[in-house]
Amino acid sequence: MLPLPVSRAPDPALTPLAERLRPRTLAEVIGQSQLLGEGMALRLAFESGQPHSCILWGPPGVGKTTIARLMASAFDAQFITISAVLGGVKDIREAVELAQAARDGLEARRTIVFVDEVHRFNKSQQDAFLPHVESGLFTFIGATTENPSFEVNSALLSRAAVYVLQSLGEEDLRQLLVRAQGMGAVPAMERAAADRLIAYADGDARRLLNTLETLAVAAGREKVSEVTDTWLLRVLGERMRRYDKGGEQFYDTVSALHKSVRGSDPDAALYWLVRMLDGGAEPRYLARRLIRMASEDIGLADPRALRLALDAAEVYERLGTPEGELALAECVIYLAMAPKSNAVYTAYKAARAWVKKDGTRPVPLHLRNAPTQLMKQLDYGKDYRYAHDEADGFAAGERYLPEGMVDPGFYQPVERGLEIRIADKLRSLRRLNHQDD
Repeated sequence: MLPLPVSRAPDPALTPLAERLRPRTLAEVIGQSQLLGEGMALRLAFESGQPHSCILWGPPGVGKTTIARLMASAFDAQFITISAVLGGVKDIREAVELAQAARDGLEARRTIVFVDEVHRFNKSQQDAFLPHVESGLFTFIGATTENPSFEVNSALLSRAAVYVLQSLGEEDLRQLLVRAQGMGAVPAMERAAADRLIAYADGDARRLLNTLETLAVAAGREKVSEVTDTWLLRVLGERMRRYDKGGEQFYDTVSALHKSVRGSDPDAALYWLVRMLDGGAEPRYLARRLIRMASEDIGLADPRALRLALDAAEVYERLGTPEGELALAECVIYLAMAPKSNAVYTAYKAARAWVKKDGTRPVPLHLRNAPTQLMKQLDYGKDYRYAHDEADGFAAGERYLPEGMVDPGFYQPVERGLEIRIADKLRSLRRLNHQDD
């Protein structure tokens, strides 16, 4: 018979720093005072003595898993973790069995099922929790970095409170750094280096602690007694900032770029463009967004904007990164400073809405094509006035809308840029159309 392995206590040095510093009590949690402060919603939930299902929504490294663990500890509940990235229905089934065993056992314990990255579960997987949440078999806690309104089934969402966690502030991260130094986990650090590291962490506690571990190993190897800013820069190199290329942060930044262009602020528009490029956003995607802005927010107030956006996209295709990014920057500044009009965008939306609700009106006979003799006999194209044969190339009084349809006035040019002249021309043509009325 093989000897049984000897059980040993885990070596603290082998435990990740983030786990060693994980709060064991609510008082040790750093940040999230808007939820955990005296009288705040989540604090009251802890103090109620009765766990309830909830969704913890926030960016990475802000304490979602920690809060879920503390809730299990506060209510002396069995804590079951499921990763939606790796798990599936089998894991849910096993969690149900464990919850039933805990409920029916001698101690009759509660169970909290914690689903990390719950937005990764599909609809059927999320639905599998519903009967057990409703029956009270277990308390469901989901963690997500995505907006639960879009990513969590409405049925499950209606049975869970949503708590919004925020990125940790600079002072929160500094407090965490001091706590790590108090454990002797990292060497001393000059103020400038600490400031740079905190900015690099970008509100993510896990990122801060993982980076501290890397620095501690490097400092030990090089026998560095104090981390200086110069040494820190050399060790970190040119690592990219955290950037969620598919999540809400990404689209929030796109929104900021678009609104800065619309608001005619070239500095802000350039800032958000560079933020996205610096964070790893695909320049071709940004080029497509600029083309959209040129159509949506500038339109015919300056038709050159659309051409410039297309040219910028082509230049990037020819030059790539980093040279081609300058063309995108030039385009962003031009778009920000161009006269603004959403008249084309508004007209298009109005026309779509009209067509969607309106019936299928027939094409008037005089506008129909008549390539055959039969069609001509049926009066297709009869009495059509060829505009080029009319004075000034305009057939005054001719109608091009379906019979019985009033002029909807979809397009209303604004009094900015080229649309000032377009508006004048449109008024003149309308006067000609109605001069015989």
